Amino acid sequence: MFDQMGRGMIPVVFDLDGTLIDSAPDIHAAVNATLRAAGKPTLSLDRVRLFIGGGVDVLWHKIVADLGVDPAARAELVASFMTRYHQATALTALYPGVVEALGALADAGHPLALCTNKPMGPTRANLDHFGLGAVFPVVVAGDSLPQRKPAPEPLWAAVTGLTDGDRTRALYVGDSEFDAACAASAGVPLLLFTRGYRQRPVADLPHAASFGAFAELPALVARMATAPA
Repeated sequence: MFDQMGRGMIPVVFDLDGTLIDSAPDIHAAVNATLRAAGKPTLSLDRVRLFIGGGVDVLWHKIVADLGVDPAARAELVASFMTRYHQATALTALYPGVVEALGALADAGHPLALCTNKPMGPTRANLDHFGLGAVFPVVVAGDSLPQRKPAPEPLWAAVTGLTDGDRTRALYVGDSEFDAACAASAGVPLLLFTRGYRQRPVADLPHAASFGAFAELPALVARMATAPA
């Protein structure tokens, strides 16, 4: 399938939160609105940012534990949060250079997909908000499969959706420990974006290469795509 796409063309799958978009301010606002409505203490933006990456369930497991809230209240808090989170885009921003990098990759013939732990509803809302809905013909979200990252299945599904079943050659672009573990378990090289929600040093995360600005990404993908398999 790689040969059919042409030499030097390779599927590139992206994470969303902390990679393409800085969504922490919207998540923080929705979290605190939920906590205030329930009569609970609120959290700082930096604190909420530490809890992002594993999906909504992981986010609220961490919040409940951090605040010492009765775990029995978690399901109600999640349901309340989702009413606010589903269309939360007002405070979210694209990282600089994302649109240009995606355009350069698409123009070079690289098939693009998205693999995120964010639920499909908020994922589509953000893609539509930034005019990126048509950029990714394959989107695997946090509620698309029984498994979520760091399990390999979501990334495999994104890659095979682009390649009619061939997952032997692809790249994953992500920012976090969840992305690094997912890529490693899936056997897909990770290009690590260093300005996202990562909590550990870059050297501690398995990755093929790292970058701090999206202007660097097209050339990095080109080098990776033409390297010996």
